Amino acid sequence: MAKTADTLTKTALVALVSDRAGLTVAQAKNAVDAVFDTVADTLAEGNRVTITGFGTFEVRNVSARVGVKPGTTEKISIPATKRVGFKPGTTLKGAVK
Repeated sequence: MAKTADTLTKTALVALVSDRAGLTVAQAKNAVDAVFDTVADTLAEGNRVTITGFGTFEVRNVSARVGVKPGTTEKISIPATKRVGFKPGTTLKGAVK
């Protein structure tokens, strides 16, 4: 497996999917891209993505707050935003133990 600093890259993921599913690298890349695009599009619509045994991706709202500018004591306003959250499923938790 081609890994960089203990990180599985997208290229390496495509190669693994290609090997495990018996697909060409091009077919595996299309499949991986389709999964990632579908997850991103679903989250952009404000919906949750649950992959049984793996986990749940969801959009979480982060409230506006006051922070401190690094290097100074100046207070700054940090606007509200949205973040993607992930909660691992039981099967994934068990595999990582």
